[in-house]
Amino acid sequence: MYFEASLYTVKAIAILDNDGERLVAKYYDDTFPTTKEQRAFEKNLFDKTHRANAEIIMLQGLTCVYRSNVDLYFYVIGGSSENELLLVSVLSCLYDSISQILRKNVEKKALFEHLDSVFLAVDEIVDGGIFMESDSNTIISRIALRGDEVPISEQNFAQGISAKLQVFQSAKDQLKWSLLK
Repeated sequence: MYFEASLYTVKAIAILDNDGERLVAKYYDDTFPTTKEQRAFEKNLFDKTHRANAEIIMLQGLTCVYRSNVDLYFYVIGGSSENELLLVSVLSCLYDSISQILRKNVEKKALFEHLDSVFLAVDEIVDGGIFMESDSNTIISRIALRGDEVPISEQNFAQGISAKLQVFQSAKDQLKWSLLK
């Protein structure tokens, strides 16, 4: 059987909790077009993997690689003919990036506290189903750059407050010196 190679290697990324509930999910094609179908697939996937010791499973004609840690399950889903090593690379990058974001505290509570950065990491690793980056350090540096981007209106506001604080401190110092004379 011959399969045509494609850049679109990842069909979905999901992070579920230890009850199989969705925390983060991103689907890149119409394999599961509705949220109801996505959740049904996630439930089936979790039921098949949460007690297993393997790292890969074929489910509903899809190749799924996964990893668990404390109370989180990380999944990368590809087509039935997808290279498992490529999917494992995506999974490793995802896990390592999130581990760095959460400062090695990879658990549900910490994930919720940094959910915005987690979504940015997912978007940096896979774009529209195309695996873009495999180095977690590169992902973290890109996320840090985005975090440093402060809108100009907020910069002006912060500069205005800083200037007012300097004026207030100067007035306070002048008052103190005038009373000490």
